[in-house]
Amino acid sequence: MAKKVKPMTKAEMIARLADETGFTKVCVEETYNAILALVAKETKKAGAFSLHGLGKFAVVKRKARMGRNPATKEPMKIPAKSAVKFTISKMVKDQVLSK
Repeated sequence: MAKKVKPMTKAEMIARLADETGFTKVCVEETYNAILALVAKETKKAGAFSLHGLGKFAVVKRKARMGRNPATKEPMKIPAKSAVKFTISKMVKDQVLSK
């Protein structure tokens, strides 16, 4: 059975990056927030944004489909919508899956 792993919080990530880089937590947090804002702005503007070495964010259109209400089990129509998809880079994928 796979071991359940607790996801890293934003605060934990900022603390770890500050320790590893020697920058202050405030500086790291400002940079982190600026990167998130840039990714959101550019993905919205261009429909896709590639962060070299990490992966690609892209806006995808999802078709309408039939689903099921989990509470009543009755069929229901799920409308078409846009969503943001993230595809991990081959480099990171290889590092994560290597033994």
